[in-house]
Amino acid sequence: MQTLFNFSLSPFLHSALALVTAFVFGSSIGYERQVRQRTAGLRTNALVAVGAAAFVDMALRLTGADGAVRVVSYVVSGVGFLGAGTIMKDGLNVRGLNTAATLWGSAAAGACAGAGLYDSALLATLAVLSANTLLRPVVDSINRKPLHDRDSEVTYQLCVITTSNEQQLARAMVEELLEQAQYPVGDLDVDPFGDDDVELTATLLCTSADSAELDRIAERLSAKAYIKQAFWNPSTTE
Repeated sequence: MQTLFNFSLSPFLHSALALVTAFVFGSSIGYERQVRQRTAGLRTNALVAVGAAAFVDMALRLTGADGAVRVVSYVVSGVGFLGAGTIMKDGLNVRGLNTAATLWGSAAAGACAGAGLYDSALLATLAVLSANTLLRPVVDSINRKPLHDRDSEVTYQLCVITTSNEQQLARAMVEELLEQAQYPVGDLDVDPFGDDDVELTATLLCTSADSAELDRIAERLSAKAYIKQAFWNPSTTE
């Protein structure tokens, strides 16, 4: 009942405009994500934007600009934790970073709307949409180009196929050759390969290597009678 007596049309209209703006902008960002079948799609981005706007608007009405600034800082950290849930490690690759960053962008647009900065909310939305759409052809073009060892940060793996009985001998040879080439090894995993063989995978700690030198190491390993196959490959993260 007290709420009815304290009702003021102007603040109510401001809140309604802020939430509707956040909903529209968050949905715009989420629509692009939904079309591409990403983890956080239409509803998630809309909810993040509306939630950020509601918190900022509430703080603005209760304690003014100072309170709104404090709430914005909590929104930033809170959405950061939410975005962390979309990041997954798949082997050597990390997926979901773009989705997490998009959620952060939706929250930024919503927070701007909640603070009444509708022009900033629009610009933030356009910037996020541009990053996810206009930059995509540029990224695809770059990814189609051959990797240059000294210019790209990649994770290198040296793989060896050998028999189960001779895996220790093969492992020692891999470690010896890599040590001679001054390539430190981070992990050396052993996985079954067929019925009687195993695959040794040595992950190098360095993010820059000489392709020709890795080719020579693989050739020396392949020349050993107890090694059936040896090869290396780079793995980039997104």
